[in-house]
Amino acid sequence: MRCFKNKGFTLIELAIVLVIIGIIMAAILKGQELIMNARMKKFINDAGRKFEVAVWTFYDRNGIFPGDSNRNGLIEREEDVKTALVNSGLLPSDYNPVRVGSFSFLVGLGNDGGNPAKNVLVICPTTDGSTCSGTITQDELEFFKAFDTVIDGIANGTTGLVRSAESVTFDSNKWSISSLSGVGSNDWNTTNTKALVYYFDRRP
Repeated sequence: MRCFKNKGFTLIELAIVLVIIGIIMAAILKGQELIMNARMKKFINDAGRKFEVAVWTFYDRNGIFPGDSNRNGLIEREEDVKTALVNSGLLPSDYNPVRVGSFSFLVGLGNDGGNPAKNVLVICPTTDGSTCSGTITQDELEFFKAFDTVIDGIANGTTGLVRSAESVTFDSNKWSISSLSGVGSNDWNTTNTKALVYYFDRRP
């Protein structure tokens, strides 16, 4: 009768396997981080910078902001911002909604309704491409916080040029807002945050 001796892994072999698994896991996590960073940069560029540049270019060419029908420096709510920017060749007609992977956001202009009122660029998540979704996921919130960090150096929805909003009504046909409330009342959170408000013109 022949006996076969079972040979197991040595500690060195197990250590090598664990190191290899660790390297693979680190590469996967780093890859996910790079993908998320790329999405954040695209969001900041497409939803924020491109729109802001288009608005300031329009101002440079015409002496007024798109939607400033009274020519008083204030972007009126419910004004037709889209026609002004598209006809000027500054943005394509299909700019809104801005898509970043599987996420969609509406971008528009208006004023904060304060006294005195100040011009704002508003971004909100959308599920149908025409209205603000009314809710925000943790992933969408991270986009807002990244935007805030780039502009203000810190993610705080109650201070600085970038703030959170509790409610917004958006007109997708005009790329403008018709109502806005609760600006800066709460820090970034999935319960109260409905939109991002960027004071691109002057400090609140």
